[in-house]
Amino acid sequence: MSNPVTLQSAIAANRFGLGEASLDAVPGDARAWLEAQIGPADAPLGDGLLSTRDALEHSAAERQIAKNPPPGMSAAQALGAYYREINLADARSRLLTAMRSTRPFAERLQWFWANHFTVSLAKGTTRGLVGAFERDAIRPNIAGSFEALLTASTTHPAMLRYLDNVQSAGPHSRIVARAARFAARRDETPRLTGLNENLAREVLELHTLGADSARSATPSYTQADVTAFARVLTGWRVGPAETDPTKNFDPAWHEPGPKTLLGTTYPEGPEALHRVLHDLAHHPATAHFIATKLARHFVADDPPPALVERLAGTYLRHDAQLAPVYRELIASREAWQPHPVKLKTPEEFVVSSVRMLGLNPRLFDPRDAARGLGIVTLGQRILAAPSPAGWSDRADDWLGPDAVWKRVEWSTHTAQRLGSSVDARVLAASSLGPLLSPETTTQIERAADAPQALALLLMAPEFQRR
Repeated sequence: MSNPVTLQSAIAANRFGLGEASLDAVPGDARAWLEAQIGPADAPLGDGLLSTRDALEHSAAERQIAKNPPPGMSAAQALGAYYREINLADARSRLLTAMRSTRPFAERLQWFWANHFTVSLAKGTTRGLVGAFERDAIRPNIAGSFEALLTASTTHPAMLRYLDNVQSAGPHSRIVARAARFAARRDETPRLTGLNENLAREVLELHTLGADSARSATPSYTQADVTAFARVLTGWRVGPAETDPTKNFDPAWHEPGPKTLLGTTYPEGPEALHRVLHDLAHHPATAHFIATKLARHFVADDPPPALVERLAGTYLRHDAQLAPVYRELIASREAWQPHPVKLKTPEEFVVSSVRMLGLNPRLFDPRDAARGLGIVTLGQRILAAPSPAGWSDRADDWLGPDAVWKRVEWSTHTAQRLGSSVDARVLAASSLGPLLSPETTTQIERAADAPQALALLLMAPEFQRR
């Protein structure tokens, strides 16, 4: 016997999850179904996936490839070709795992945190590492302590490369002194001179305290804190392939002496970073920032202040543990308002379409997922966010006329490819159920043929939003 389809079942499947072909997949107690999914993300599906260490061993070959590219190719072209299959395997895995997941709430949380701690293929230094970053730093930590998630992401080689910490040296470090002596003997300007503040700034601005907290009447951090944090981060690099490249701290690059930030003094050495990250994870501004982003992702572009405060309070009361925050979110009445308001990103739109359509092989070819599904055409390149801020979570940034027209084209093309094999009326009722408005139901029923009916379903407000 199938489970009774309720409004809560439909909301759980489509707002908290990634969509379902049938709401029978959601038990009668939708909240319990979501709570049961709280935990580490599932192991990713797919072939050709590299661990962080394996990916770094590949990157050790970069210098030789760049020095001696194949005939007729530039160094950039040769490196792109070298990493193409690795990057495609990572993109295929991310999509395939989401499309087939039986724990879609956990998978959505993995997406949320991977976007929060963005590492992007848009920067060449991350070649081959972005998928490994999600698998090794994000997936195991999405439901533990925020401190563990923050530490894993900040110290991962992909993040250290993406935000240039591998180039950051303490102005008084041994490596800078050595470079100065070498340059003096050759009567040259030293090539290595000091700090790079990118990682320090983004950890404070995008990962923990939030940029708004620095602009408040009583700012939580200042530029002096950014500089001090950058000094703490010196020495955190990527180890050489011949040893263990995941052992990231090199004392020769580290700025000696204590550092003071956010009113606390931290000692010299690698332990200082762990202490700073602990304090940042437990800071009230971090609690408010994380609560705001979670509420924005699941509830509304401008989240209800009362919900944000409850989530932030839960975060602080439970020692920055994430699972209690998710449970508070699930229990909140604001998260269950009946009208879907969050617009799906292109990746969410395509993945939910494939899940609703039951992984129809004419739509989904796992060997060509990253290109064949059209997500790039819709405006979102998998694993390649345009900046460290990640992809926008606001509808206005995805609703330009060209973007909407591309969704119409994708929906129409998909519906034409599927032909008459799908009854959109049955599919709409089974996948959206009580979310369907009478207007959408009437439009689908009055469609001229099956492809048009399916295109109308894919472009329906109830399906485009969650």
